[in-house]
Amino acid sequence: MEQKALIIGGGIAGLCTGVYLQKNGFETEILEMNSIAGGLATAWKRGGYTFENCIHWLVGSREGEELNAIWKEVFDIGRLDFYYGEIYQVIEKDNQSLAVYRDIGRMEREFLARAPEDAAPIREFAGLVRRLSRFRFPGGDSLLPRIVSLARALPYFVLIGKYRKYTMAQYAERFSHPLLKSFFASALSDLSFLAIAFSLAWMARGNAGYPIGGSLKMIGAIEDRYRKLGGNIRFGAAVEKIIVKGDKAAGVVLEGGKEMAADIVVSAADGHATIYQFLEGRFLNDRIRQAYSSYKLFPSYMQVSMGIGADLKNEPGFLGLHLDKEIVIDPETREDFLSFRVFHFDPTFAPAGKTAVVCFIPTYNHEYWVSLRARDKAAYDREKERVAHAVVGVCEARFPAAKGRIEEVDVATPATVVHYTGNWKGSMEGWLLTPATGFRQLPPVLPGLKGFYMAGQWLSPGGGLPSGLMTARIASQRICRDYRVKWQAA
Repeated sequence: MEQKALIIGGGIAGLCTGVYLQKNGFETEILEMNSIAGGLATAWKRGGYTFENCIHWLVGSREGEELNAIWKEVFDIGRLDFYYGEIYQVIEKDNQSLAVYRDIGRMEREFLARAPEDAAPIREFAGLVRRLSRFRFPGGDSLLPRIVSLARALPYFVLIGKYRKYTMAQYAERFSHPLLKSFFASALSDLSFLAIAFSLAWMARGNAGYPIGGSLKMIGAIEDRYRKLGGNIRFGAAVEKIIVKGDKAAGVVLEGGKEMAADIVVSAADGHATIYQFLEGRFLNDRIRQAYSSYKLFPSYMQVSMGIGADLKNEPGFLGLHLDKEIVIDPETREDFLSFRVFHFDPTFAPAGKTAVVCFIPTYNHEYWVSLRARDKAAYDREKERVAHAVVGVCEARFPAAKGRIEEVDVATPATVVHYTGNWKGSMEGWLLTPATGFRQLPPVLPGLKGFYMAGQWLSPGGGLPSGLMTARIASQRICRDYRVKWQAA
């Protein structure tokens, strides 16, 4: 008799968990609070434009790479067309610019030309990225492949150990040139320096391309695979409580009171809500308490999206722009640096001759936006308009072709993130990867609770789409082991 599994959350982790369990003979149903799948991996359409919320690049885009093979377990990644731009990012400040190339040699030459005074740290950084581009994370589904991959990775562990202690802000202090310093320091200051080093290493290998069509195309492909395997998604199904009988999860209660029974419950939803609301904080240990009390979170964000009736194909696809004057985002957030993603490389996002542009602004003051929206919607809308007006002004000043040709403006706030995803504090990706957290993951089970499993970004510091895939894989393997099913990915 098939075991019935309810999966809470239809984001990347929930969909991948569903695919794996369907392949292994379980009956599954995904419970998604919204009307579409994807969670944070989403985009939306306005007036002929598509505004992307998630994907900058997808690790595993290159055929023959380990992660590419794992993506193939959950969907046909060959259906995606990938864009590999020459330049990862351009930083501009005081009429000067710095291009960060994906090719390591070209990046090194650009850095040296701009900042010869920083030659030593530039060469050290480029050398590190070169070596990391040859690194493979140890893995394998059986003992011998795991041992072999671990042995091959050992020489790199010393290298990683040398640099894992640095945050982005700390590593930036090695440079004196303002643009180079800005490249490291303008990112999340507490983020582990290894995050950017690995990102550039993956790009240099051609293993981090942007999928044309963005989140909607990729999520749609995984959803198709899940449905073809016999899985079902129930939309508009917000979970209120996980039913526990004795020491075992036995189902869920939806908002509105509907009860659904199950043999297995998997939460691929918000970790804090799962543990402290759905399960009322009953199943904890010191490690879980420590994570939720002391781990740093990725911030929440505002996203100002613009549909521009002009072709911006000659502009950088990803631009970091230092401002002459700060913009007040909310009472605790002021920004003099804005990031723009100019989607001229994705023809599906705008009509011919036009361009979708997104400005992404991090903030840790999610409470301001959530509470303002709840108590005074008119004031909330005015604040959105105020920030949008400031960002549009910067956009028109930097991109002259956009002046007077901005046809659509859409503003999402931390309140939007909380409303549509339920993500704790509106965080964009869960736990921030820091020197303190490292890459160590939280377990997919809770102490003292049988028949219950977790997957998603709240298990894996650093977030990102691969964390959803890999934690889903781990959770499905654990479920198969516990229910004496031989796990298979094919």
